[in-house]
Amino acid sequence: MSISSDVTQPVNDSELEAVFSHLMGLDEDGARIAKSLRRTFDMLLDGQHTGRFRWEQLHKTEKTHCGTLVEINLQREFDFDDGHLLDYSIVGVEVDCKYSQDLGDWMIPPEAVGQLLLGLWGNDQLGQWSAGLVRAHPRLLTSAKGNRDLKRRLTKEGKKTIRWLFRNAPLPENVLLRIPEEDVAAVFACGPAGHKCKGHGSKRVDELFRRAQGRLVSRTAVATVAQQEDYMKRIRGNGGARSRLQPEGIVIFGQYDSHRDLARQLGIPVPGAGESISVRLAERGPEHGDLPYILLEGKRWVVAGPDDPVEPAPTLPEIKRSPSAQE
Repeated sequence: MSISSDVTQPVNDSELEAVFSHLMGLDEDGARIAKSLRRTFDMLLDGQHTGRFRWEQLHKTEKTHCGTLVEINLQREFDFDDGHLLDYSIVGVEVDCKYSQDLGDWMIPPEAVGQLLLGLWGNDQLGQWSAGLVRAHPRLLTSAKGNRDLKRRLTKEGKKTIRWLFRNAPLPENVLLRIPEEDVAAVFACGPAGHKCKGHGSKRVDELFRRAQGRLVSRTAVATVAQQEDYMKRIRGNGGARSRLQPEGIVIFGQYDSHRDLARQLGIPVPGAGESISVRLAERGPEHGDLPYILLEGKRWVVAGPDDPVEPAPTLPEIKRSPSAQE
């Protein structure tokens, strides 16, 4: 690789371009990297056992461990070869994986100087992430003086040389960070403010689907709220949230094909693997105009508006469980 007189503009870095092309070929829309980052945050928070859902709730040692987990989860997702000197070998090129909560503020050890970095950043509160490649050229790094581990960072000019794979891309949603704080408080109190029901995971799950209508709810969010080993059972019919919320007009669509088709027809977000979404339904009338509708129990149903009276929801179609379905 050669560097022009303007050190912010590296040229002819064939290794960087080869790695860039390979990664984009593996993950053209960034969904796989995003999934790995989501998995990392969820592993650290361990909501099922701790009830945590915010980065700020992590201990300092857990935050420090985040970069290692990012590296591990990316390797599991893409099956990168181990590097001889650095973390990975991608198309035969040594690549060091770095993560930071501050964009581009990666700590670069002596062995990575002059090498390729795969740098990542994610912010669960913002719901965004970024990933880019950069050559850690010595002229683009800060001094190692005063750093016990001799680690360095990219300078302002060095950050300009990052070849972004994805910039400020959407992170799979953490619904507990998206609904109002008063709703979150009500969910964990499993009812109106002051109505404490500690240990009643089913009631907390019901309240989550009451208050997060129209938003995709992940399996992890359900686990965080339920804090029970069999948390997905809290959603099902036959005694689960689907049955308990039906008299209130609320239906919960899951990952099943029949549910996904109904969600598409209504024009609401379509659940993916391990996801659910709740909405209140109303029987379609002239006042609903040309709102999209679904046909259940011989009636047409639309997503209810605030002025629609509460009426019992129809029963959703029976679902066929595949071996991989965990709901």
